[in-house]
Amino acid sequence: MQRKVRAVRFESSPVTFDERADGAVYVTPVTPLPPYPERLTDRLDHWATEAPDRVFIAERDANDEWRKVTYAQTRDMARAIGQALLDRGLGPDRPLAVLSGNDIEHCMLGLAAMYVGIPYAPISPAYSLLSTEFEKLKHIIDLLSPGLIFASNEDLFAGALSVVSDRDAEVITTTGAGTTFSNLTATVPTDAVDVANRSVGPDTVAKILFTSGSTGMPKGVINTQRMLCSNQIMINSSLAFLKDEPPVIVDWLPWNHTFGGNHNVGLILFNGGSLYIDDGKPTPDGIRKTVRNLLEIAPTVYFNVPKGYEALVDYMREDKVLREMFFSRVRMLFFAGAGMAKHVWQALEDLAMETSGETIQVMTGLGATETAPFALCCTREDSFSGAVGLPVPGVKLKMAPVEDKFEARVIGPNVTPGYWRQPELTAQAFDDEGFYRFGDALKLIDPDHPERGYLFDGRIAEDFKLSSGTWVSVGPLRASFIAHCAPFVTDVVIAGENRNFVGVLVFPDLDACRAIDPALGPEASANDIVASAIVRTEFTRLLVEMAASASGGSRRIMRAILLATPPSIDNQEMTDKGSINQKAVLKNRAERVEELYLETAGPRILAAD
Repeated sequence: MQRKVRAVRFESSPVTFDERADGAVYVTPVTPLPPYPERLTDRLDHWATEAPDRVFIAERDANDEWRKVTYAQTRDMARAIGQALLDRGLGPDRPLAVLSGNDIEHCMLGLAAMYVGIPYAPISPAYSLLSTEFEKLKHIIDLLSPGLIFASNEDLFAGALSVVSDRDAEVITTTGAGTTFSNLTATVPTDAVDVANRSVGPDTVAKILFTSGSTGMPKGVINTQRMLCSNQIMINSSLAFLKDEPPVIVDWLPWNHTFGGNHNVGLILFNGGSLYIDDGKPTPDGIRKTVRNLLEIAPTVYFNVPKGYEALVDYMREDKVLREMFFSRVRMLFFAGAGMAKHVWQALEDLAMETSGETIQVMTGLGATETAPFALCCTREDSFSGAVGLPVPGVKLKMAPVEDKFEARVIGPNVTPGYWRQPELTAQAFDDEGFYRFGDALKLIDPDHPERGYLFDGRIAEDFKLSSGTWVSVGPLRASFIAHCAPFVTDVVIAGENRNFVGVLVFPDLDACRAIDPALGPEASANDIVASAIVRTEFTRLLVEMAASASGGSRRIMRAILLATPPSIDNQEMTDKGSINQKAVLKNRAERVEELYLETAGPRILAAD
């Protein structure tokens, strides 16, 4: 029986396909991109006038109450802080760096910097709080040469601040004994703020977002005002319902990433919505905070990564009140960052139907830090895990043949001009026609009906050949393994380059694995868990089952090793957003890889044969 889908307004442009003699295919939206403002902060001025008392942003305070800041208050703070930054000599070559995560102070500083034309760089808190060597943080600060460094809590960030204290930059916190955030907001703005604001144009650098460093040290992606403003129009050109009512979101996604910082904060500001900062995240402790927040605030649109939806579904199954609140007015569920497992997608549809009598549209697409990020979006009819859709108005897609695949490349006003002070990396990122190289391979959902859009087909740089000469497409195989072994796997690394068969290094979900062996108590160590006979038997069963259904050697995983040690940020095995660095894990754990391919399988090996 066909289920009723909640009414929501989407728009999509027809596209043309132009295949050239060299095999490249150019995909161009027919609908032109509407005009966009020169400065993102023009929307702050607009809403501060049109809806001065509407909540722009809110977060939990020390008393666990929602501390709310209106649009009028936001503009006042942005102008005051903007003056303070100008007084300190910050400018295009002396940016603002923020080490701490999402909070109101961080938001006000970022808006203030953009208001007066000062580049603003939100830096992953993981580089300050999870790292022990601070190598990535030192690299970023040296590359940036900021004029001011902000961290929310002096004690919490003491280690990181001590590492960068010898740089020529003032350090400001909310809790320190010296200059604090409150000193900035107490500054009286002068005409200099208006002069600086008027000088901001489409090519002014608004942000420097550092990529997570999956292929080395982080790169500073330049985000101009043109990128941010055009991208919001692109979003509205597809997710048209955002224009119908001011959106309300409850969001934890970090602002040092383009999804949380550009896409989500941007669409709230652009459309006059309200952002409630979620102090949770998709971890066993963090998800409880997310649930508490969603029990109080019903979003009109919800954004998360697949792992976040998976954690939320478990709570929704048990809590009717949570389900009723969450589905009361939400128009769309959007995910990015990874593919969503089929069982999670199905659970969201079932829970929505059970609660409201309607399913909620689930959407995704394809983007990058370098594209601000929105570039491709699924059609309403063909939105499913693995689908990435078609280019949105303003973006031209080039499908370039690389080996036996097609790499996605794009050009448009939302694409970065390059990397901060790294011209050699900038040159490598673009082809000879000026198209940005995603590094992602795509293929058509249906070659007979190309208007249905594209599917993700792996990362070009990760794919490899077996000794037989057969290509292994790492991305789809990784996604299939994680889905097949859910919920017992957090991530997996695919091995086998120039080998006879595919093997994997598995990072198990320790809590899920602990639950299947009664002998493993809450204090059981990671080593105890991966050594458990019951856990190993279950993984072997799953491995055999998956191998039996594989269509060929490139998709048949023959051996696996369960790893007790999680991926390391300091060793570049994992990015700060939790993405695995395939090459770094294979390099750092070369002994385990060799063990996979010993002629006689050792005691750690799980085998499908």
